[in-house]
Amino acid sequence: MTSSVTELPMTTLIGNPKPHSRTRTVALATAAALRARLTPCPTPVGAPTVIDLSELTAELVGQGSRPEALDEVLEAVRRPGLLLVASPTFKAAYSGLLKLFVDVLPRGALAGVVAVPLMTAARSGHRHVVDTYLGALLAEVGACVPTSGLCVLEREFDTAEVGIKLWLDRAAPAVANALADVPDRAAEPGVSRR
Repeated sequence: MTSSVTELPMTTLIGNPKPHSRTRTVALATAAALRARLTPCPTPVGAPTVIDLSELTAELVGQGSRPEALDEVLEAVRRPGLLLVASPTFKAAYSGLLKLFVDVLPRGALAGVVAVPLMTAARSGHRHVVDTYLGALLAEVGACVPTSGLCVLEREFDTAEVGIKLWLDRAAPAVANALADVPDRAAEPGVSRR
């Protein structure tokens, strides 16, 4: 039997009501950079499953024809592993669409999940929203939020990779440490994380 690395699942949840948003673009870039940074760690993460809530609005308000799609999404975000949650800043808070989704989750639903908050904003005065509101929201539903979140301003979109790298330099060690404590529900005999 050989020893191999078990990757934890990674999910990127995008809470912008606008499809194909700039928040989505920043979230996907951040997810890719975070995964690359965690690859050499003892607990790497797999390729992200992307969930864009703009595609599930009807299901969230009970008007959709695919209730099973919402169940699949709820199951995906609750899997022990890494959850990157992205939202634009609306009226100095996260989007109502994201809040609607989180309200569907039962208390403690994100136990065993390491969550990383990410927000986009128009004004630098809104940088604090990512931790004050979004990070607090994720912790409220049971997620481990091991580091300050990332806020990318609209004027930084064209050079977002610079801010993402600087944030990763600070955040990646804390995320890696938190992932090491995630219960390994998929452990099999002869398979280890290194």
